[in-house]
Amino acid sequence: MAAAADLVVPTLAIRSSVAVELWSSAGSKQPYEHKAHLPREETKSSRSICFSPDGRYFAYSNGQAVKVLEASRDSAASWPVVATLPRPKAFYLNFSPRGRYLCTWENYTITKDRPEGSPNLLVYEVATGEEVFAVVQKNQTDWQPSWSSDESIFALVVGGEALFYDLGEGAEKGFAGTSRKIGGSRGGMLSLGPGSCPPFLAFYTPGAKGAPSMCKLYKYPALGQNQTVACKSFFQADRVEMLWNKRGSGLLLLTSTEVDKSGASYYGNQAVHFMATKGDTCSVPLSKEGPVHCVKWSPKANEFVVVYGFMPSKAALYNLKCDVVFDFGEGPRNCAYFNPFGTLIVLAGFGNLPGAVEVWDVAKREKLANLKCADTTVFEWHPNGEWFITATTAPRLRISNGFKVYHYSGALLHETMWPQGQELLGIEWQQFPDKTFSEPKITKAKHEGIKSSQPEASKKAYTPPHLRLLKEGKNPEQYLPQPSVPGLAPSAAGGANNKRNNKNKPRGPKKDVVNVVNGGDADSTPAEVAPAGAAVPPGGGVQQTPPVTVPEAGEEQQQQQQRKHQSQHNTPRPRYQPQENAADQPRNQGQQYPQGQANGQNISEKERKIRSVAKKLSDIKKLKLRRNQGENLELNQLNKIKMEARYLDELKALKLSA
Repeated sequence: MAAAADLVVPTLAIRSSVAVELWSSAGSKQPYEHKAHLPREETKSSRSICFSPDGRYFAYSNGQAVKVLEASRDSAASWPVVATLPRPKAFYLNFSPRGRYLCTWENYTITKDRPEGSPNLLVYEVATGEEVFAVVQKNQTDWQPSWSSDESIFALVVGGEALFYDLGEGAEKGFAGTSRKIGGSRGGMLSLGPGSCPPFLAFYTPGAKGAPSMCKLYKYPALGQNQTVACKSFFQADRVEMLWNKRGSGLLLLTSTEVDKSGASYYGNQAVHFMATKGDTCSVPLSKEGPVHCVKWSPKANEFVVVYGFMPSKAALYNLKCDVVFDFGEGPRNCAYFNPFGTLIVLAGFGNLPGAVEVWDVAKREKLANLKCADTTVFEWHPNGEWFITATTAPRLRISNGFKVYHYSGALLHETMWPQGQELLGIEWQQFPDKTFSEPKITKAKHEGIKSSQPEASKKAYTPPHLRLLKEGKNPEQYLPQPSVPGLAPSAAGGANNKRNNKNKPRGPKKDVVNVVNGGDADSTPAEVAPAGAAVPPGGGVQQTPPVTVPEAGEEQQQQQQRKHQSQHNTPRPRYQPQENAADQPRNQGQQYPQGQANGQNISEKERKIRSVAKKLSDIKKLKLRRNQGENLELNQLNKIKMEARYLDELKALKLSA
C-alpha cells in the first residue's frame, strides 16, 4: 500500500484573480508548479472551485458557466471536460459524497417577470450535465443539502420543513417528489449522518416564546414523533452547528447566541452538547469562561477537541463520555486541525491572532513542533497525513498572497508567493478515497527543509528611544524634559541648552551680568558672566562668586520705584518674568507660587505623589489585561508590570503617613 501511495500525487487547485489552474509536482517530491498538460483557464470572474470527495472530478466557475473536469489516471494526461453547466452566476459548488451529483448555489434575486424569484439551488447529474432538481434557497450560510453516504437519500430544509427524496434503486419518484417530511418551525436545520445506510439524522428546531430549542435524532425512515432515538433541549441558541463523527455514531452541537446579554463577550454565548445514536446526551463541560472557538472530531471517531475560553484560550481532548482525556494547556489559539488519520493535531491562532502553530502527537500526548505562520487564511492537511499547507488569500488579505507547504516537524518544503498586482483567492488539495495512503509513522526526527524567502519578523523586543541612546553611549536626560528643582529658576531647571524651554521664554531687557548662580538669570551664558580677569576653574566653568550687578545710571532708582509700586498693589510677578536684579531676590525664590499650587488649584505634595502612583498602578492593570488576552508586550512594559508590588507599597506608605 505504501509503494502505491508513493505513486499518487495529489493535484493542487488554485483560484487567483487572473486564472483557475491545477498544479502538480514530479513524484512525491516538491516543488509544486503548473505543468503544461494540466488545465489552466484565464478568468477574472471565478468565484468557486471544488474537488469531489473521491478526487475524481474538479469543478470551477468562470463567470460564464460551471465546468466539470475529470481527473486522469495517467499523471501525464490532461483533464478532459465532462460537463459544462449554464450557471454564470454560480457562487458556491458542492459535490455529493460519491461525486455523482453537483449542487450549485447563487444569490437569490427577483425580477418583474418572476416576483417570487427564480430557483437558486440547483442539482446536476455530472455524467450527463442534466439539471435534475431546482428550488429556492434563500439561506446562504447553510445552503448545502444533505446526503446519505451512498447517495440514496437527498434531504433539505425549505421553509422550516425537512423534505426527503429517495434516489435508491427502485425508487419511484426520485427528485420528482418527496417520500417523507418532518414539520418544524422557520429556522430549522437538518443533517444526515455518514456511515451506516440507512443513516441516522438530526433535526433542530429553534425555541420560541420562552420554549427551549430542541434537537432530535431519528433512524431513517422512522421519523414519527414517538420514534426519536435521542433528544436534547437547551436554551440560549439562536443557531446551531451540527458535527458528526466519521462513523455517524456521535453528534456534537455547537450552539450560539448572537448577543451575550450579560455583556461578558462580544462573540455572544456558546456551548457544546453531545448526542449519541445509542440515546446518550450530555453537555460538554468547559473549565474556562469565554467563547468556544473551535470543535473538531478526530477521524478515528472516538475523540474530539474543543478550543475555548478568553485569551489565552484552553484546548482539551475529550472521549465519547465527554471526559477530558488530555489538556493541551493555554495559549493564543482559536483553531484545531486533525490530520486524515487522527494521529496528529495542529493547534493554531489565526485571524486576529499572530499565527502561532503547535503540532502535537495525539497518541503520545506530546508537542512535536512550534512554528509561526502569520497571516494564514487557509489551512489544510495533505492526504498523506504528513504535510500541511498554509495560504494567505484575498480578500481577507490583499498583500503577501501565497502558499507554503510544511512537514509536520516544522520544516518548510515549498513556497510560492504571488506576484504584485495579482491575488490568490482560493486553494484546495485533491481528495482521495480512504486507504489510498498508509498511515505515516510519527517520529521526532527533524525533516530537512528550505529557507523562506519572506523576511522574518524581528524577534527583538521593542526598545524605547531613550534606551536606544543609552546603548549608543549618549545621555538621554538631555533629550527629555527636566523637572523643576527647588531653588532654581524654572528656566534653569530645564537646562540652559534645552531648546524647547528657551523657545517659549519671554525675552527681557539686556543686562550686564557678572555671574549667575542658584537663582540668577538662566539666559546668561559663560561668555556673558565671566568678566575679564575672573578666575575660571579647569574645564571652562565659571567660579561661583556672589552675584554682582553693575547698574546703569538712573537704573537703581527706577528699580526701587518699581518694587514700591508692586508692593502697594500686592501684584505678584509673572512666573517666568526675568528678574531685573538677581541680587535683590532670595535664593530659594525660583518659583513665585506657593508649593503645591498649580493651575489655580491647591494640591499638596503628598496628594500629588498619591495621584502619580495611582496612575502607574492603573497603567499596570491595563498592561496585565492585554497580556492575559494573548498580546505580546514589549520589554519595557513587562518591566513596568514587575514594579507593581513596589508601587503598592509606596501608595500604602503615602496613605498611612501623617
